[in-house]
Amino acid sequence: MLPETPREWLMWAIAKAGGQTKLAQAIGVDQQLVHGWLHKTRLGVPAEKCQAIEDATGIPKHKLRPDIFTAPAEAA
Repeated sequence: MLPETPREWLMWAIAKAGGQTKLAQAIGVDQQLVHGWLHKTRLGVPAEKCQAIEDATGIPKHKLRPDIFTAPAEAA
């Protein structure tokens, strides 16, 4: 079953990366920051880090922050 919420997508990205520490290393931040996005902020991942997470894990940035990024149009 696919994640539904941005927080669930972040959890999936963390799992795909191999944990919070590995994701943090892949995107150039501290593990504590990733933990904070997951547990302490209402907004989740900052917009400026969404592309790095997408590049590192393949999780689309519009899944992490649908309030900022729109999904690409599907081919007809």
